[in-house]
Amino acid sequence: MKDLPWTIRGLRATLASGAVRPTALAEQALERANSNPGHNVYLWQDREWTLEEAKRAEESSQPSGEGSDAIWGLPASVKDCFDLAGAPTTCGVRFYRDLNGIVEKDSWVVKRLRTAGAVIVGKTHLHPLAYGITGENPEFRDCLQPRNPSALTGGSSSGAAASVQEGSAVFAIGTDTGGSIRVPAALCGLAGYRASHGRGTWTGVAHLAESFDTMGCLFRDLEDTTALTMLFSTNDPHATASFKRFAVVGDSFLHDCEPEIRTSLHSTIRELESLGLSFSTVNVDWWTGAFEIFAPIQASEAARIHAGYFDHFEPSIRDRLEWGARIAPEEIAVLRQRHAAFRQRMDELFAKYDLLLLPAAPVTTLIAGADHSQTRARLLRYTTPFSLAGVPVITIPCGSGGMQLAAARGKDEALAQLASTLGAQRNASTSVPHP
Repeated sequence: MKDLPWTIRGLRATLASGAVRPTALAEQALERANSNPGHNVYLWQDREWTLEEAKRAEESSQPSGEGSDAIWGLPASVKDCFDLAGAPTTCGVRFYRDLNGIVEKDSWVVKRLRTAGAVIVGKTHLHPLAYGITGENPEFRDCLQPRNPSALTGGSSSGAAASVQEGSAVFAIGTDTGGSIRVPAALCGLAGYRASHGRGTWTGVAHLAESFDTMGCLFRDLEDTTALTMLFSTNDPHATASFKRFAVVGDSFLHDCEPEIRTSLHSTIRELESLGLSFSTVNVDWWTGAFEIFAPIQASEAARIHAGYFDHFEPSIRDRLEWGARIAPEEIAVLRQRHAAFRQRMDELFAKYDLLLLPAAPVTTLIAGADHSQTRARLLRYTTPFSLAGVPVITIPCGSGGMQLAAARGKDEALAQLASTLGAQRNASTSVPHP
């Protein structure tokens, strides 16, 4: 069993045949859990509960190995801003863990996971309140990569990335407001899926900024993308779009990219061309205003959600919340007009080019213990344009870093199908790495 690829594609047929049972996978996942230096990939675990979930999956109808039962028996992790009945929801801070206590109902996504037979290994580490991009957390300690102890995972879906990297989860459920799935995926060598804004149901999930919050997941193999996007669909999904072209951002936008990231970008362009897509270069200098639209709206909405509790949070987040509370309604109204105009302009880009490609982060590594006071703005410059647009994004893992491939809102299935096709092409030419 140790030689099996820790992917949906690698495990599905083996599970369906009965050669491996969910309890055996759960045992292996639990053995691997919290293998990073801080032993803090998970903020909540209950070994016996997880093993009982695995037994429950075994007693349910055994799947055929295809279709909607693709995640049956597979270990999965859930970011600790999703409610799981019988566990606390910390949102990355002890204050909410103690204030809210043990929750009684599963969130919408957790319910779907359990209904499909996935086995939840635990609830994962996150940047406090999901309000950060590095994975630093003064209360639960910074989340370091299991495979690179000198590097942060990125955030806010920090433990989600670490759980997949260490092999305690085949896939991890996370959220992405300004880049919280895309950046950890890129920094940890993983694939990521950020859903279209409004996709899925937020019952039982803590919001950060409702105008931008999305769900998604992190995983190892691009070929698994199609199976995982189905988790977040509320209707019968159909991949109806046909992509013919994509645009790559111009060099002026990439001025602070590390050379390795540029190399990965050019390699990904060639891969997409090999699938029959044509590409153009597009000037997106007008994206320079994205962060100044995004950040104050995010801060204002977060301040409303956490009103009265600011003093319970770390200084950098408290300061952002206090700033958000001071922003006048008139200023927010102007920013929302700018947001609508930006979104309209992005819609026009997607109508012309089908897909947009650019790095998920300009760097390959965030060194643990370094000064990251400027890191947030630097990384969000790459991710917030898609957050404002509310579009689905796949993070494509590369030799160095990861690339964002985005499509128009609502084209999640078609984008996932393209990503899965790219993954299949990669898998045909090389072996899938094992955890």
